[in-house]
This record gives sequence, structure tokens and C-alpha cells, in this order.
Amino acid sequence: MGRFMKIAAAGAVMMGLMGGSATYGQEIVGLITKTEGNPFFVKMREGAQAKADELGLQLRTAAGQFDGDNDSQVAAIENLISAGAIGFAIVPSDSSAIVPTIQQARDAGLLVIVLDTPLDPIDAADATFATDNRKAGQLIGEWAAGTLGDEAANAKIALLDLSPNQPTVDYLRNQGFLEGFGVDVKDPNLIGDEDDPRICGSEVTGGAEDGGRTAMETLLQKCPDINVVYTINEPAAAGAYEALRAVGKDDGSVLIVSVDGGCPGVQNVKDGVIGATSQQYPLLMASMAMEAIKNFAETGEKPTVTEGLDFFDTGATLVTDAPVEGVESIDTDEGMELCWG
Repeated sequence: MGRFMKIAAAGAVMMGLMGGSATYGQEIVGLITKTEGNPFFVKMREGAQAKADELGLQLRTAAGQFDGDNDSQVAAIENLISAGAIGFAIVPSDSSAIVPTIQQARDAGLLVIVLDTPLDPIDAADATFATDNRKAGQLIGEWAAGTLGDEAANAKIALLDLSPNQPTVDYLRNQGFLEGFGVDVKDPNLIGDEDDPRICGSEVTGGAEDGGRTAMETLLQKCPDINVVYTINEPAAAGAYEALRAVGKDDGSVLIVSVDGGCPGVQNVKDGVIGATSQQYPLLMASMAMEAIKNFAETGEKPTVTEGLDFFDTGATLVTDAPVEGVESIDTDEGMELCWG
């Protein structure tokens, strides 16, 4: 990124962090998401704002301009340090590149809680509140294999991932799906080293609908007989479906699975666009983070996880109207009651 773009990004972050009216004496907390418009992050901001208001905290929010925008997140953290914040929650765009700036914040006395996408290494933050993304992937992988039955041995799988830098959320979901489907994943923390002939290929989507459409079009050129599509999230799944429909493959012959559990995504499960999705709970993540930061400000205590775990698991539930024996799930009616966005 050039100098001008970095300055512009920092300016945009500063505007976001200065948004809202401050109340004298309120402690400042932050929430930094990957992007602004994704419904998952919209709901996360709503949860953080509601809890901050309840606890008497002044919430300042910021977001990257695109998925993978590490520079804007670095600027947001630096601004929070300068503002005297007591802590912040962040969904990192780059699980590794942000770590030095996270350390600067911790050295300055801020409590840092990571949401959704663990850092690499995970203990670079004070705590992580997240979906068990590997489990979320395993659930949809098990469902897809169970739905195909014996034909799973002849599957043609397309993998629609997030970004080239493979943040933790990307490889955890991808590798979890493949494990659940019965593929030997080799290195469970790396996308693309598998040699299973059922895998047609992998393309990145940016977690967006247009990215999902383009990725699906590319993979269909390589492998026209695809019958299983894994997607990093539901916007990417919606784009994949549009590409499949354009070539007449919206007839139920292709299973699409995803992760998120937003209301539009659950509706797509109900409508048959997506076969199954693993639902996660962003409002809970954000509200728990605000509570933890407030408690730290009052007591100096940092969150501690249950022995044997390295993050707070905020839950993942399979949503489908075509349940598979041995794979626990809820139907779309219940999924709609729990959804967001």
C-alpha cells in the first residue's frame, strides 16, 4: 500500500474512532472489525454498543476498508492507545501481521480480546472469544458426507476460501470441513497441501457474494462436474449459487455448505440454496468482550478459560432441514429464531 493510501486509511479509521458523542468520565473501549458492511460485523457492533451503553463505557469502532486490510487495523489500534482506551476487541484481518501492534497495546496496559479469528499465535492476545471454527467446518463436512452416503467416495469438491494469506478462520473452517468429509488434510493448519483426487480446487472469495460468484465460475471451468461446494461464509455461498444457476446446476445436484448463521443465510437454507450452515453468535462474542474489558478496568483481572482450552467457545450449531443421522442439528425455524443480520 502506498503512502497516500496509508494516510487515507488512517484518516478513515480516525473518523470511525471519533464517531459518536463522548460522555465526560466514561472509560474508552474499542471494537475493530475486518470490514464495515458484513452483516456479521454489523451485528457484532450492535452487541458491543448495547453492552457498552449498559456498562457506561464509551465505545469507539473502526474497520478495515476490505478483508485483509491490516494497515487500517494497525492505525485503529494506535489511535485507541493514544486516546487512553482501557481495552478493545478486534477481529484481525491478518492473524500474524497484526501481532506486533497487539503487543504494543498490551505493553501500554490495554486489555486485548480477539473475536472470531484467533491470532497466530493465539496467546498473543489476552483472550479470544470465538466460534470453534474447526468444529463449525467439521459439522458441515460430516453433513455433506452423510448426505451423499456411498457417493461421497466419488465427490467432486470445490473449496471457496477467504483470502490468500490464510487467516486462522480460513484454514480452520476449510480444514475442519475436509476432516469432517473424510479427507486426509496433511497439515491441519494449511490450505492446499491435500492430494485427495476428490478436491477440484480452491479459490478465494474475500468473503463476499461477488467473490463467491467469480470463484465458482473459475472452478466450474476447471471441473464442470462439481457436486459439493464448501464456502467460507454465506455471502460467498450466495454468489456460488448464482454461478451454478447460470449454468443450470441449481437443480439440487450440487450441495452447498457454509458457516455463519445470519438470517439471510438461514433463509437460503430454508429455500434450498444452501444445504446446511454452521451458525455462530457474533452478538454474544462482542457483549462478552465488553464485559471482560469492564471487569479488567475495575479489578485488573484478565479472562481465564476452562482448563484444556485456549479460547472461549461461543458455540456453533448446524442448521439444516435435511438432518443426517449422527450429526446433531437444528432446523431452519429454530435457526431463524437464533440468527442475526
